[in-house]
Amino acid sequence: MSRFAGRTSLKRRRLLVGCSFAVSLSLVAGMTDAVGFLAAGDFVAFMSGNTTRMSIALAQGRFEPALRLALVLCAFVAGNTLGVVLARLCGNRQIVLLAVVAVFTSAGLFQGQVPFSVLSVAFAMGIINVVLEEVNGQPLGVSYVTGALSRFGRGLGRLVLGEGRSGWWLQILPWFGLFAGTVIGAFLQEALGPSAFLACGASALLMGIVSLAIPKRWRRGFIASPSPQRAAKRRMEVS
Repeated sequence: MSRFAGRTSLKRRRLLVGCSFAVSLSLVAGMTDAVGFLAAGDFVAFMSGNTTRMSIALAQGRFEPALRLALVLCAFVAGNTLGVVLARLCGNRQIVLLAVVAVFTSAGLFQGQVPFSVLSVAFAMGIINVVLEEVNGQPLGVSYVTGALSRFGRGLGRLVLGEGRSGWWLQILPWFGLFAGTVIGAFLQEALGPSAFLACGASALLMGIVSLAIPKRWRRGFIASPSPQRAAKRRMEVS
């Protein structure tokens, strides 16, 4: 095999691994969102939906649900914030992030402590979005797919016009994962009740263990670089 063919094969394997990991994480997020919504009536990963519901509640003068949803939004943002800090401190090790996600997701089992359980799971979903931020330089969201669908649609439009850019089709992958995960989550909630949160936490932990089989340099590429210099170095690594 020539050197060029070897590098091409390596890039394909790296892309396949990245795509599979992205879909799997979105599946876990979809499972958790469905379980959270069915158990507590609030989204724990779909913050666009919570924003709309909070705004409607405010307009109708229902301040208690509006406050509850505002706290859920804050918990999600806090999870993103801590996720970035934790990723830097642990050297971008997905196993550490996903172990934390598993703990806070499993806390959803204690539904007698609502809204604590909802806030805990929303916090976990904020963290899971840091586990994978991009694949081959393409930004991907784990639990929010509105932007992904928009980018996919725009990419499709550019393809029709003959202006297609490489990698645009990756944007549809999180949607498939989230869709499948939501279906699974609904079945889990029906079958297990509150214990479905434990299944979601176990799935997150399993993904963390699976991540250990991914080469370290590839895993580092899933989390956005903190500086232009490191971003340029990463682009050289994956080229």
